[in-house]
Formats: sequence, C-alpha cells, structure tokens
Amino acid sequence: MKVLVAVKRVVDFNVRIRVKADKTGVETANVKMSMNPFDEIAVEEGVRMRESGVATELVAVSMGSKACQETLRTALALGADRAILVETDVELQPLAVAKMLKVLVEREKPELVILGKQAIDDDCNQTGQMLAALLGWPQGTFASKITPGTGTIDVTREIDGGLETVGLKLPAVVTTDLRLNTPRYASLPNIMKAKKKPLDVVTPEALGVDPAPRLQTLKVEDPPKRKSGVKVASVQELVQKLRTEAKVLR
Repeated sequence: MKVLVAVKRVVDFNVRIRVKADKTGVETANVKMSMNPFDEIAVEEGVRMRESGVATELVAVSMGSKACQETLRTALALGADRAILVETDVELQPLAVAKMLKVLVEREKPELVILGKQAIDDDCNQTGQMLAALLGWPQGTFASKITPGTGTIDVTREIDGGLETVGLKLPAVVTTDLRLNTPRYASLPNIMKAKKKPLDVVTPEALGVDPAPRLQTLKVEDPPKRKSGVKVASVQELVQKLRTEAKVLR
C-alpha cells in the first residue's frame, strides 16, 4: 500500500522561544528550524512499513515557505521515496492544511495517511482529525502502536484511562504519539541520496484551496514569571497563607 506522511517545519525543540518585540508572534529569524518531533515519529513509522514490505511507497508532504524543502529533504534522507511541497508564504492554520492534504490524498490515493498528533509550535492537535472528517475516513489518534492487517489496521491509542485498541478499515488516517517509536538519524550517504530524490512543488491555488487564515492573532506575550515558593512550618500556617495571601480558601 501507499503511505502518505505529512511533516511540518517548526522551531527546533531545543531552542528557547522568544516573543517578537512588537508581540505579533515568536521570533523565527536566525533561529534553528527542524522537523516537528511528532512528524519525525510519523516518518519513522512509514519507513518501517516500507522496509517490512507492508508499504510499497512512502510520500512525504509539507506546506509552507520554500525553506520547507529542507524539512522534506530530511524526510527523504530518512527513507521517504519522494516529496511534495505546497509552497506558500501565507500563515497556515489547521483547516487550510487539512483541505490541501485532502486534495493531495485524492490525487495520490494512499491507503494510509500518518501525521504527528500535534505540532510543537501551535499545539493545535487538529489537522489529522479535520482531514479524516473531510475525507470521511476512519481515524486512529494518539497512536502508540500500529499493526497493519489485510485491508485493515489496528491502532493502539493512548487515552486518559490507559490504552485502547481500535480496528480501522483502510484507507484511514493515523496520528502518532511519542511512544510509537524512536526516530532514526539520517546517515550521510542517505542525505546525499536524498538530494536526487524527486521533490514536486505546487501552490494552494493549483489545489483549488484558499489558505487565508480564519483566525487572527491579536497579541503574543511571554507567560508571567512565577513567584518563588516559600516553606511553611505547619499545616495551620499553610491554610492561613492560602486564605489570606492566595485567597483560594474562605
């Protein structure tokens, strides 16, 4: 089966986020960018399916500026067969991404779409669910284990009460959680090979999708600094402080 994996270019998780001086967003100029960690897990799962013979082709998709080609080349170095970039400088929100993915899925006709459960920049956790709804496909979210079958796939989900296993008929959409696998590092030979793998570029207009944002960001601020804690000598003193200083008790 063909597997399609969506990846996003985000600020590297090791970088300390800084808010812009005009408070319109976070600073991305001269900041290290990398593939969203949850999407790395999605790529790794697709590569493992490719290596085991379950998947016949692995296609990586990303959306954003021209710089996203670097993220796609990373996916190709990890084992994807080819890549597609939907190039736009418009700020993309989950619904627009899901709509463009829907068009690409209808063109590529994969039997399985794998996405990270959320991106670490906006933490929306919406795109996979929106895509499944637009396609009318079954979905398995927060996957910690994926077991392919014949025309089906079993997804073990991480839920509040523990683990839940759902059986899905293909085609389906799956979003990955942290414990699904451990992504590999791209080797130098594979990085060189990735430069020769096909990477197609399309535009939202060519897909017939308007990527204009539906939501407006009014202001971005750093969280307020927390006051340092204090030790109390007794329960009575704690209750007194909660009542008089924190004002959480009456």
